[in-house]
Amino acid sequence: MRYVNNPPNPYLSTSVEWIGEPPEAKLEVFEETATRSIITRNDSPDIPFEFSVNCYRGCPHACTYCFSRPTHEYLGWGAGTDFERKIVAKVNAPELLRAEFMKKSWKGETLNFSFTSDPYVPLEANYQLTRKCLEVCLEFRNPVSLITKSALIRRDKDLIAALVREASAEVYFTIPFADSETSRALEPFAPYPDARFAAMKDLADAGIPVGLGIAPVIPGLSESHIPELLQRAKEAGAQRAFFSMLRLPGNVAPYFIERLEHTMPERAPKILRRIREMRDGKLNSPNFGERMRGAGIHWEIVRKVFKLHCDRLGLNRHDDVRREEKPARTFRRPTAQQNLFD
Repeated sequence: MRYVNNPPNPYLSTSVEWIGEPPEAKLEVFEETATRSIITRNDSPDIPFEFSVNCYRGCPHACTYCFSRPTHEYLGWGAGTDFERKIVAKVNAPELLRAEFMKKSWKGETLNFSFTSDPYVPLEANYQLTRKCLEVCLEFRNPVSLITKSALIRRDKDLIAALVREASAEVYFTIPFADSETSRALEPFAPYPDARFAAMKDLADAGIPVGLGIAPVIPGLSESHIPELLQRAKEAGAQRAFFSMLRLPGNVAPYFIERLEHTMPERAPKILRRIREMRDGKLNSPNFGERMRGAGIHWEIVRKVFKLHCDRLGLNRHDDVRREEKPARTFRRPTAQQNLFD
């Protein structure tokens, strides 16, 4: 049984307060037949990709810091336990993706799987929506990038390896904490770090380019984890790594603070104080270009430590060349009338 707690939804005119004990927070699954495009376009300078696909809404990993939590409020739900227990599956995602690829306007840009939810939430084992979308990408030879916390991705390593050969594909594992205790406190239902590193090595051994995302770095808590995380990623076959600072937009902040004070009562004051030091006295910065990074001397130390260890381990070594080179277009429409669309 888990306590039901959602900060008041700013998009609703009323809120509910329980008299006595709240009901048990049970997992609820909703199926959505989406009618709009399954491809979301992003124009934020904070995000390193332009196009993304999300087959699910909400995430049972229950990461207390997840900046996507407020997206559940658009559905009339809460950014707290509702985000973790009311999961929406977009059951026609593969069909929508195929329709998008058949449009003349689509030029074969890289698709990122992950943004508002992990592409390998536990429900993926049954629905296989991410897998079916990857099969569409392989059929059209469309490049992909995946970001996940889940070891379930190993199920699709043969499919992703085929995408590496036919187009391009890479997988990043987000692992912000080096030890299972910290991970359990702040991402209670995500796979343990050891399981994620094992999956990373499994994919690397299959010839898939893999990388590490230390996201988020939580000031006052996890800066010291960076060297170990990068070392373990290198040993698991990672070629690249990135990091970003904790974001607490909207109702993520009160939920994160409540869970932090519950699981780490002695460390919470220091952590919140350090976050404010890096955010000009605030818990969050909504400004484009600043949302994923901090400011001040402590953040500069974090940045230098990350770069120092990446250089030592040979991570991100070819990124400058990679940014300058334009990837070859592999996209093609598998149709007898291909010339009508290209």
